[in-house]
Amino acid sequence: GRRLVMRTADGPFPMETTYTWEQVAGGTLMKLRNRGAPTGFAKAAAPMMAKAMKSAMGKDLARLAQRLANR
Repeated sequence: GRRLVMRTADGPFPMETTYTWEQVAGGTLMKLRNRGAPTGFAKAAAPMMAKAMKSAMGKDLARLAQRLANR
């Protein structure tokens, strides 16, 4: 595996998240891509939700990097 795709179909904000990994000098590069098509209330709140999701993902990835560094 170099690619993992996860999809959610339930709720007001179905989403697809794709992770890809690539070997680079000195380690591994991970890329993360989220795509979604909000409906209903989520559509109106999409800009705020996108900002909150980006912040949460940044924190999650920083925590993951820290854990991997402490192995």
